[in-house]
Amino acid sequence: MGAALRVFSSASYAAATTAEIAREARVSEPVLYRHFASKRDLWLACLDAAWEETRVTLETKVALFSGDAPSEGHQSPWRSPTMPNLWIQGLTEAGEDPVVRRAIRRHMREVHDVVAAALRAGQARGVVPADRDADAEAWVFIGGGLLRSVADRLGGVLTATDLEAITRERLRWLTGSAG
Repeated sequence: MGAALRVFSSASYAAATTAEIAREARVSEPVLYRHFASKRDLWLACLDAAWEETRVTLETKVALFSGDAPSEGHQSPWRSPTMPNLWIQGLTEAGEDPVVRRAIRRHMREVHDVVAAALRAGQARGVVPADRDADAEAWVFIGGGLLRSVADRLGGVLTATDLEAITRERLRWLTGSAG
């Protein structure tokens, strides 16, 4: 799975070939096709793997709202934009495929729900002000991940400093802290 994630993340759905993925994985294409019926099935499995990786990162970041995490040095779970990159690939290159659209919708909803739950937990602990709309903020979070992915694909749109400032300001807004 790691080889396929690397190939899809470094190229695009259309440009990635099963031959390239098999080479990266150091297996033959027939071995690859024993596990996945098609490139789409492999891409969908990669999307699921990227979501699990993102879920673990998000759940780790929930410590931010528990009061147990240090107040400095927070980084966005989108440091590795694998999942948003896969979403964009699915939207642009396989957007007419109803299976791909359903998978992306499901993933976006799951990410939303995990982030919104974390924000509500932060509100219950008094770390996130009660007047913040957890559902809306979860969508803003997803939008930030997509922005990061677009910026990575285009290059030169956002700098590391820009991304740090965005993360810092979102956390400042969410927590109501001045610093």
